[in-house]
Amino acid sequence: MAESIERQIEQTFPCYYDLYVPESDAPKPLLKPLLIAMHGYGGDKRSMMKLARRINDKDFVIAALQGPHQHLVMPTKESPKLGYGFGWLSNFKPEESVALHHRLVNQIIDELGASGQADTSRVFLMGFSQACGVSFRYAFTHADRVQGVVAICGGIPGDWNESEGKYASGKIDVLFIAAERDEFYTPDQMRERAEALKSRARSVELRLFDAKHEVPRDSYSVIDEWLKDQLNK
Repeated sequence: MAESIERQIEQTFPCYYDLYVPESDAPKPLLKPLLIAMHGYGGDKRSMMKLARRINDKDFVIAALQGPHQHLVMPTKESPKLGYGFGWLSNFKPEESVALHHRLVNQIIDELGASGQADTSRVFLMGFSQACGVSFRYAFTHADRVQGVVAICGGIPGDWNESEGKYASGKIDVLFIAAERDEFYTPDQMRERAEALKSRARSVELRLFDAKHEVPRDSYSVIDEWLKDQLNK
């Protein structure tokens, strides 16, 4: 009996991001650096834009990118309507999800640089939960395009310790935000990952907060100050 053969069909589909450009009264305002913000699993671009603007809506152009993998969110007592959420990775051929994420970030940087809406020589990534791993993969693969990464309650690439020469070293600064009561990424795990990041990052700052698996409110000012400090380097 003849065996079945897997074939691939290339299709295009739209991916979305929200863009925020701060207003300026200056006649010839200087271009502001770019912050690309990415939500956690089940989130969306609107929620991440809201968070990013709470942290700093004056000093950065913000692009809140939405994960390309959509899924249904079943109704609950608190949210009785059928909802939707988005993610960054799929267990089926995950390398394709990683490649897609790289293309999306590259396109945002290229578009905003070409349009003159942002200073794309100064790009920062900020990700929560699932978005941390893909942010690190992108940043340490395209180290010439990213200055720093803010990673909140998330992991590092699974091949971080096994892929010698795959990721760049010494070019990326990292702010790692952890939560003391995080049930998915415990403080001990976050400390271990921070130490692992030090093998390639230019600097790693780990800050712990009294919170669950969320973006701790007390971290907003810490993230803001860290980002502004990076601009002065």
